[in-house]
Amino acid sequence: MEVPAERRIFGLETEFGLHLDAPNARAVTPEEVAGHLFHSVVKWGRSSNVFLPNASRLYIDVGAHPEYATAECDSLTDLIASDKAGERIVHDLVAEGESRLADAGVEGTIHLYKNNTDSAGNSYGCHENYLVRRRADFRAFASALLPFLVTRQIVTGAGSITRTSGGAAYSFSPRADHMWEGMSSATTRSRPMINTRDEPHANAELYRRMHVIVGDSSMSETTTLLKMGATDLLLRLMEAHVALPDLTLANEMQAIRDVAHDMTGAATVELVDGRRLTAVQIQQEYLDAVRSHVGTAIVETDEVARILDLWERGIRAVREQNPGLVDTEIDWAIKLRLLERYRDRLACAWDDPRLARLELAYHDISPSTGLFTRLVRDGLAATVVDDARIEHAKTVAPSTTRAHLRGQFVTAALAAGQDFTVDWVHLKIAGGARSTVLLKDPFRNADGRVDVLLEALHTASAPVE
Repeated sequence: MEVPAERRIFGLETEFGLHLDAPNARAVTPEEVAGHLFHSVVKWGRSSNVFLPNASRLYIDVGAHPEYATAECDSLTDLIASDKAGERIVHDLVAEGESRLADAGVEGTIHLYKNNTDSAGNSYGCHENYLVRRRADFRAFASALLPFLVTRQIVTGAGSITRTSGGAAYSFSPRADHMWEGMSSATTRSRPMINTRDEPHANAELYRRMHVIVGDSSMSETTTLLKMGATDLLLRLMEAHVALPDLTLANEMQAIRDVAHDMTGAATVELVDGRRLTAVQIQQEYLDAVRSHVGTAIVETDEVARILDLWERGIRAVREQNPGLVDTEIDWAIKLRLLERYRDRLACAWDDPRLARLELAYHDISPSTGLFTRLVRDGLAATVVDDARIEHAKTVAPSTTRAHLRGQFVTAALAAGQDFTVDWVHLKIAGGARSTVLLKDPFRNADGRVDVLLEALHTASAPVE
């Protein structure tokens, strides 16, 4: 099946911070809290690692972090809806988790945070996935993205109060200080910006997965739109063999830290050719390259126009030192506005613990106590999709990709009470070798073999007359 050049499969994986506030209770491990949190999941899924009726994956990752991986999406709006639905799905587990802890003698409140670091300095990730055509020069292809990813934080960073031996200050990204190398096949041992493990979850002769793990988790839908959208546009140029400006960095690890800690945008990073450029200049070069090919390598759409406009204003916000240009759309600017107002009112320094609590509340995914949710309700944070679409995405898979087939299968198997096994490429009804279907094309949303499985499940669930 030939896939149009403009169509791509996207995915987001989010690891959530988990905290139990129970000051008068016995010591409780994160693993125990996660176990109670996922009890209802294990009860119906017989595992803490399941695929949901909306075709997304929910599981407990290393370190007792709840993790949600969106279903395959071929549009950014579907991706954003699925990502925000994941926040609600994970939070829906909290009430029963707290109840089970209470039964175990632990009275407390479970908090889930969509951020990237905890108070002990541990980092957990937000992973971006972009399906690309397989090519012999994949490592060189991926390496060409690194200067963009290093400097992208000035327009898509989550913002962070960063504590160092020299004190505390605000920076663009909480994730930047935890990157250890540009590319690697590992994720936790070396923590690279791009993970090169060859695991496409698709036909390996045709596709590879660009697995980016350097980005911050985004509370803002518009930040997600820009983060994923700008990266996609740059990939489109690269796949069309458009020559991009050579901005290879001399030291990527030093550069990502220097950029993160310089809110003025004036710090320069060294390129291998000896030049020194600011992150603003580097991002502007990438934006200009994309803009010059809209209408040729890139089809002009309203969404593309929105991405380019936000990208331009994000760069200007740093260049002109005017966060107000994006302070309802980009996480670092939205959060900075809140923290600076609080600092002015309290006349406190950046290391004040009250600021740390406010920053944490920004990432709380609770619809009742989460600060970002309140900003959206008050019209102080822009959105991309409406509430009804997010609620729909909690239970229904995207309709235009392989996820549609998986979602139908999981829904039907649960309704039939039938044992089944699912992963990204397999659907299997327990028992019988002919009950397994292999789905290697993530763009395909219809398959007669799946129809046969669904009919068998519907028959199994039909009432006996």
